[in-house]
Amino acid sequence: MSSLKPVQRATLSFAAVLGIALAVGCHGFFVNPTLTTITVNPQSPSVQQGTTLQLTATGTYDDGSVKTLSQNLFWSSSDITVASISTTGVLTGVDAGTTTITANSANITGTTSATVVLPLSNIQVTPSTNSIGPTGTVQLKATGTLTSGGTVDITSSATWTSSNTAVATVSAGFVTALQPTTTTTVTISASSGNVQGSAQVTITGTGQ
Repeated sequence: MSSLKPVQRATLSFAAVLGIALAVGCHGFFVNPTLTTITVNPQSPSVQQGTTLQLTATGTYDDGSVKTLSQNLFWSSSDITVASISTTGVLTGVDAGTTTITANSANITGTTSATVVLPLSNIQVTPSTNSIGPTGTVQLKATGTLTSGGTVDITSSATWTSSNTAVATVSAGFVTALQPTTTTTVTISASSGNVQGSAQVTITGTGQ
C-alpha cells in the first residue's frame, strides 16, 4: 500500500496538474514572429535586354528582426514582355520598357520598378541644333545605335532631361519653351542606361 495519505496524494496531483498548466501557458508566449513588410533589392534595378540580374527579398517581422526570404516566396512581373522573373528571383530583360516586380509571402508583398534598356553604343539626338521663340516648341528624335549593329528609334523609351527646366521642359523629345526673359541655349539630353546623346535648343528671350 502507498505510504502517502489521501490528502498528500491529492496535493501532489494538484501540483502536477498546475505544473503542466504553467508549462503550457508559458509556452504560449514564445510564438513565431509575424512578417510585416517585404523589401525587394536592389531597388529600381536596370538591366540590358537579354541580360539577367539576381533580385532578393528581405522580410521585416513584428519583433524587429530582419532576414532574407527564400522559402514560400513567390515572384511575378507585371509585364513579361518587358522582363520576366524566375521562381528564384532572377530578372531577365526581354525588351525596352518598365515593369513592376513583386515578391509575395504570407499575403505580404514588396515591389520594385525594373527598367530594361537596349544594348546601345551611341545615341544621336536630331536635329542637333534648334532655335525657337519664347513660347515655341520643337520635337526632337533619339536614335540609338545597337552594339550588335543597326539603329533603333528610342524617342518614346529614352529618358529625356533639360539642362534648365526654368527655361524649357522636355517630354518624349517634345521641347516646350517657358518664356525666358533673355535668349538662352538649353541642352536637351536623351539617355538609355549609361548611354546619352544631346542636342542644343536656343530659345529667344521675351525681352529681345
